[in-house]
Amino acid sequence: MAKDYYEILGVAKSATKEEIKKAYRKLALKYHPDKGGTKEDEAKFKEINEAYNILSNDEKRKSYDQFGHAGPNMGSGAGSYNWSDFAQSGYGTGGFNVNFEDLGGLGDIFGDFFGGARSSRAQKRGADVETEILIDFMDAVKGLQKEIVLDKLNQCDKCNGSGAEPGTKIKTCPTCGGSGQIKKARQTMFGTFAQVATCDDCDGTGKIPEKRCSKCGGAGRLKERKGLKIKIPAGIEDGQTIRLSGKGEAGPKGTPAGDLYLRIRIKPNREFERSGPNIKSETEISFPRASLGTVVEVKTVHGKVKLKIPAGTQSGKIFKIAEKGMPIINSGRFGDHLVTVVVKTPTRLTRKQKKLLEEFESDKGWL
Repeated sequence: MAKDYYEILGVAKSATKEEIKKAYRKLALKYHPDKGGTKEDEAKFKEINEAYNILSNDEKRKSYDQFGHAGPNMGSGAGSYNWSDFAQSGYGTGGFNVNFEDLGGLGDIFGDFFGGARSSRAQKRGADVETEILIDFMDAVKGLQKEIVLDKLNQCDKCNGSGAEPGTKIKTCPTCGGSGQIKKARQTMFGTFAQVATCDDCDGTGKIPEKRCSKCGGAGRLKERKGLKIKIPAGIEDGQTIRLSGKGEAGPKGTPAGDLYLRIRIKPNREFERSGPNIKSETEISFPRASLGTVVEVKTVHGKVKLKIPAGTQSGKIFKIAEKGMPIINSGRFGDHLVTVVVKTPTRLTRKQKKLLEEFESDKGWL
């Protein structure tokens, strides 16, 4: 029974070359023999290659569409598979681009086929570090400098990260010749392919010390508890993260350090509540003062401020004191202080007070 190449790849007869290529990529990754599949998977993989070899070639596809397998140029489908169609730019002779890192474990398989080792030297760096610190509310208002203590991999202060004992030299790695990579031959069902791997002796740096540092053992770094002075800007918000470039863990053998991420937590304050750049508070006044009007002294994070309360102010009324709130980072500006007036209702009254209130109530002119 003749094979239907379109059915094998799961595409319509009207499929474009890009659609055929996309379908092939998906199936080739699924049934690739290096995934440890069954003999049926291996046979399926060969069948997929055969179908793609025909349908990806304009001349062969046209002949197949007209005459089927009996047409000219049908020849050996599976045996003439062109690996350049699966080659990543820089690893093969053309075809579409494949990002081997995006393919997970199979990316290593195809990367090995085409000698595609990624540059470990370029990618090496120290690990990022994340930590959380707790500060007072007023520290967030004013900003502060403080010292924190971290347990992390730090650059060795004896060899300055080189890994070499002071007074000795750094030499070219004899194993990789200074390239940081070594080549190996790998036998596969498709033939012999070059595999490029990171040199284990120099960890991809291409250099090794004549004598390893006695303090760090040649690693160029070691785990220590050290203090670090940090600056927290005025106006920082709860939960905000500060990134300190190069303050994470030291990289191996003198490579760049990672970054430090400080997550800021701010203690609540009994008097003030923050809302973005604004600060909220409450002030209590008596019923007579709310009725007649008054001046109250309001505490803000910038000091005490006098606030005029007009006659007839209702409980819950909010007054704005401009630019007495939180600093807005790197702007030179401030938020506002929002004061909510709470009219206090008396709970204990003398006879005289009760009589006065009853007389006040009976006079409906205030309504």
